[in-house]
Amino acid sequence: MNQFTFEARQKTVLIGFMILGLLCLGISFFADGGVPFHTRFWTNYLHNTVFFTGIAFMSLFILSAFTTAWAGWYVNMKRVWEAFSSFMIPGLILLLVVIIGIWGHFHHLYHWTDAEDVAKDPILSGKSGFLNKTWYTFGTLVIVGLWIFFYQRIRSLSVAEDKEGSGLKDGFKHHKKIRIWSAAFLPIAGFSSAAVIWQWVMSLDAHWYSTLFAWYTGASWFVAAMALTIMLMIYLKGKGYFTNITADHFHDLGKFLFGFSIFWTYLWFSQFMLIWYGNIGEETVYFQERMQHYPFLFWANLGLNFILPFFVLMRNDTKRKYGTMFTASLLVFIGHWLDFFLMIKPGARHTALEAAHHAGEHVDEADHSIGFAMGFTIPGLLEFGIMLGFLAGFLYMVFTTLSKAQLVPTNDPYVGEAGHHHVWPYVD
Repeated sequence: MNQFTFEARQKTVLIGFMILGLLCLGISFFADGGVPFHTRFWTNYLHNTVFFTGIAFMSLFILSAFTTAWAGWYVNMKRVWEAFSSFMIPGLILLLVVIIGIWGHFHHLYHWTDAEDVAKDPILSGKSGFLNKTWYTFGTLVIVGLWIFFYQRIRSLSVAEDKEGSGLKDGFKHHKKIRIWSAAFLPIAGFSSAAVIWQWVMSLDAHWYSTLFAWYTGASWFVAAMALTIMLMIYLKGKGYFTNITADHFHDLGKFLFGFSIFWTYLWFSQFMLIWYGNIGEETVYFQERMQHYPFLFWANLGLNFILPFFVLMRNDTKRKYGTMFTASLLVFIGHWLDFFLMIKPGARHTALEAAHHAGEHVDEADHSIGFAMGFTIPGLLEFGIMLGFLAGFLYMVFTTLSKAQLVPTNDPYVGEAGHHHVWPYVD
C-alpha cells in the first residue's frame, strides 16, 4: 500500500486524546500546585507547544540535512518527516496564545516582561534590547513563519515530483530545486532556532545564560524527533504500510537515536562541567536550583536520556528488533519531554512566586524556600494527560498530511538506492 488512509477509528482515538488533553489543561488552570497566576497552566502550555513545535522544526532540519548530504537510504521514509514538519503551522498558532498572554499580562512566565523590575535590575536592563515583548513577538512570527515557508516550498516540490515526474531527461529539475531550498534552509535554521529558543525557554531564567543552550536544546529536539519517527514507522509497518522499510533502515534510525543521545550527553556534561568549574554565580544558579530542589528530575533526566539508550542501543542486534526499538524510543521520548519540563518549570515557578511576593500577596513559598509542588517538582497526571493531548494533535496533523501524497516518492532519483539499502557488514 503506497497511499495512507486516515481511518475513522484513528481519528476518533486521536480526537478523544485531544479532548483529554484539553480537559487536563483546563483543570491545571485551577489546580495550580500552590503557585499563583495560573502558572501550572501556562507552563504546561508553553512546555508542550515548544516541545512539539521543535520536533516539527527539527524534522525539516533532518530532511534538509540528508538531502544536502546526497543521502539516499532515507528516501522511502521522507514523507514521515515532511508530515512531522507540517505541525509548525499549528505550532505557530499555539505560540500566538503565549504572545497574547505577554501583551495582555495574562501570565507571569517571563521576569523580563515586568517593566518596573527591568528598570531596577541592571542584568535585565542590559538584556532588554533582546528580551522585550516586541522582539519576542516579531522574532517568533518572522522566524517560525520563515520555517513554514521553507517547509511549504520543499513539500510542494516533493509532491510535484511525484505527480509530474522528474528524471534524467529534464535534469531532475524538481530534485535540484529541493536540494537548493534544503541547503539554503540549513544555515537559516541554525541561527534562527538559537534566537527563538533563547527567548522561549532560556529567558525563563532571565539572569542566567549559556552559550551551549541552543545546541543542547536542538539535540534534545533531534533525539525526540528520531524516537517518534521510529515508533510511528513501527506502527505504520504493523498496519501494512512501508513494506519496503527493512531492519536495515531501522538499524540506521537506531544508530541516529544512539549517536545523538551520546551527543546530547556530551552537551549536557559540557554545559554542566564548565559552569561548575567556572563557579560564577550568575551561571551556577541554574544548576544549583535544579540539583537542590528538583533532584529526582535532574538525575532521572540523565538516566533516561543517556544511560538507558547507551546500554540498550549499543549492541547491533537491538537496533534491528522492533519491540526493543519501540520500547527504547518510547522511554527516550518521555525522557526528552521531561528534559524540557526541567528547563521550563523551575524558572517560571520562581518568577511567579517572586511576582506574587512583590505584589503583596500571601504565598507560603514567597521566601523562596521551595517545597514540593505537584506539576512543578514532578509532572502529575495532568501533565501526562496534556502531553497525550498535544501528541494526539501532532499525530492528527501528521496523518492528515500523510494521506495527501504517496508514502513512497516513486519519482525521487534516490528511491532505488533506498529500496536496496543494506547495512554492511552485518551477520544475523
